Amino acid sequence: MQNDILVNWSPQEVRVAVVENGAVQELHIERTLERGLVGNVYLGKVARVLPGMQSAFIDIGLERAAFLHVADVWQRPAESGDVPGRKGEPQLPIEKQIFEGQALMVQVIKDPIGSKGARLSTQISVAGRMLVFLPQDEHVGVSQKIAQAERDALRARLVALVGDKASGGGGGFILRTNAEDASDAELAEDIAYLRKTWSGIRAAAQQLPAGSLLHLDLSLLQRVLRDLVGEQTSSVRLDSREQFALLSSFGAEYMPKAAGKLQLYKGERPIFDLFGIDEDVARALGRRVELKSGGYLIVDQTEALTTVDVNTGGYVGARNFDETIFKTNLEAAGAIARQLRLRNLGGIVVVDFIDMLHADHQEAVLAEFRKQLARDRVKTVVGGFSPLGLVEMTRKRTHESLAHMLCEPCPTCHGVGEVKTARSVCYDILREVLREARQFNPKEFRVIAAPPVIELFLDEESQHLAGLSDFIRKPISLQAESALGPDQYDIVLL
Repeated sequence: MQNDILVNWSPQEVRVAVVENGAVQELHIERTLERGLVGNVYLGKVARVLPGMQSAFIDIGLERAAFLHVADVWQRPAESGDVPGRKGEPQLPIEKQIFEGQALMVQVIKDPIGSKGARLSTQISVAGRMLVFLPQDEHVGVSQKIAQAERDALRARLVALVGDKASGGGGGFILRTNAEDASDAELAEDIAYLRKTWSGIRAAAQQLPAGSLLHLDLSLLQRVLRDLVGEQTSSVRLDSREQFALLSSFGAEYMPKAAGKLQLYKGERPIFDLFGIDEDVARALGRRVELKSGGYLIVDQTEALTTVDVNTGGYVGARNFDETIFKTNLEAAGAIARQLRLRNLGGIVVVDFIDMLHADHQEAVLAEFRKQLARDRVKTVVGGFSPLGLVEMTRKRTHESLAHMLCEPCPTCHGVGEVKTARSVCYDILREVLREARQFNPKEFRVIAAPPVIELFLDEESQHLAGLSDFIRKPISLQAESALGPDQYDIVLL
C-alpha cells in the first residue's frame, strides 16, 4: 500500500506523519530539548553494581543514572567460549565483569521512560544505510525479513567485502532489508562509512572524560530517509527550505534512492492541514475512538498495561445481532492496530472485543487483527482469545507513548480522571470542621472552597451546616474561591 510522508519542521520540534489513503498511520515527534537517546554512545562511569539484581547503574551525564543488565554486557569470545550474543551463551556474573568507578563505553538501547533511567548495552552497534556494524564482533548476518533463498548469496557477498583488506578489516556486520538489491559498490561504501564512524568513536573515548557523549545518533529527519522510506513511499514532503537542502545533501551521500523522493512543500496552508493530521493527533489523545460503522473503541492507558474496549454503539447495519457484532469486531481489529501505531502504545495490551458466539467469527477477527499488526514496524506478539473472551498481546516499548510525550497528569485529578462530587466535598468539610472543633477553640470557622461547593452549602446543605454550627457552638462562614479545584478546600480558624 502506497504512503506519503509529511514533515513539519520548526526550530523547537520536528513532526513526521506517515499517511495512507488520507489517514495517519504513524506519527513521530522529536523535540529539540527532548531528543531521544537511543543509539547514542557514551563513555560512562560505573556508579553502582548490584549483584543481587545482576545489574549496574551507570553515570552517563544524564539527570538519572542509566541501567545496565548482565544480559546486555558483551563478553569476549575467549571469556565466554562462544560467539557473543548467541542464545545459551554462558554469562559471567556482572560483579566479575565490571566494578564501581570503571570507565565503560556504553550505548543507549532504550530511552528513559517515566521514572526509569535509560537502558544500556556494552555491545556497540552503529547503523548505516544498508548495514549495521558490530565492531566487537566478527559475525556476518542477514536480516530474517529477507527470503531464505536469497540470504546465503547475500551473506557470501558481504563476507567477501568485509574480508577485503582494502575496506579496513575487522568487525561484524548485519545486512538490513533495504540492502537486498544493493550493489557491491554501495555495500563497500557503507562498510567504509561505518568503520570510519567507529574509528571516530574510539578516538573520542581516549580523549574525553567519563560521562561524555561519544557518538550522536541520526536526527529524526535523517532517520526518515533511513528507516521510513521504502518502495511503498510515494513522496517525502518537507516544509522547510533550509532543512530540505540539508536533508537532500545527506541523502545524496548516503541514501540517494530515498533522497530522490524528497519534495519541498511550498503551499500556503500548513502541511499538516492537508490531511487533517492535527485533528487525528487530537483524537489520538482521547479515550474514545469512533468507527465508521457507528461503533467505537475506548482506549485506557495505565502504567502497567493498555486496555481497549470495543462497543457496537449505534451500528445496526447487519441483518442480525451476531453479524453486527462480527462486522464491528472486524473493523475494530484494523482500527486498534492503527491506534497502537499512532499512539505508540507499548507493553501489555488487552483487547476486549465484543463477545462472539461462533468460533469461526473469533478466528476471522483474530486473523484480521494479526494481519493488520503485521504492518507494524515495532515487534508485536498476539495470543488467542482467553476463556473470558479477551485478547492479550504485547508491543515492544521503544519510546514514550504519544500521550506521555504531549500531555501531563491533570493538576486537578492528578491523573485519576475523576474528582469528588460537590456533595462529597461538602461532607468532607463537615467532618473536618467537627474534627478541628474537638481539638481547637477558635471564635469562628471559615470554609474556603470552590464555588459549586459553597453554592451547595447555601442551598441544599444549609440545614446540615447550620446543625453543625449549633452542635459545636461556633459560627461557620463561607467563602468561594474560583482558583481552587472541585475537591480542594481550606478551613481557617479565626
